[in-house]
Amino acid sequence: MASNFGLKSLAILALTLAICVQGSLGGITCENLNKDKCAYAVSSSGKRCVLEKHVKRSGEEAYVCRTSEIEADKVTDWVESDHCIDACGLDRKSLGISSDSLLDSGFTRKLCSTQCYNGCLNIIDLYFNLAAGEGVFLPKLCEAQRGDARREMAEIRSSGLVAPGPVSGVNHFKYMVAPAVAPSPA
Repeated sequence: MASNFGLKSLAILALTLAICVQGSLGGITCENLNKDKCAYAVSSSGKRCVLEKHVKRSGEEAYVCRTSEIEADKVTDWVESDHCIDACGLDRKSLGISSDSLLDSGFTRKLCSTQCYNGCLNIIDLYFNLAAGEGVFLPKLCEAQRGDARREMAEIRSSGLVAPGPVSGVNHFKYMVAPAVAPSPA
């Protein structure tokens, strides 16, 4: 009976220890990343990391990495490579997460380049969802980048939808946008 109790205690202790070690060793926690690795990283929980800047009372700037509420679709435990940061025209010191850069044709050209679009799936996943939030399909934007980019930029600025007036008689549900899914790697 005593050896049975000892085996159960040992098993419980081993399980508890395994869980604690996994929690301390495994995975990326945004709050533990420095400012040079934070932007474009994804935590072990699948949430995107975001770099924030705070100004202290002394006027000194302090950078903090936080976990955002934005989930990555297909990526966890990821710190973006310097190769992809360069290939996609990004900056490690980017603050927050925004779709504003999609309005810059120079950025869009780099984002849609073969090196970035086919080799940096984490970044493409992020910007695919940011573009979808603006009512734009990223593959279509990249296709337009090879042709007439000005028209596509105008569509992003307007988001493609216009809010109807107060007494328009328009069926709002008819014009709702369905969620888009990021393209699968080829």
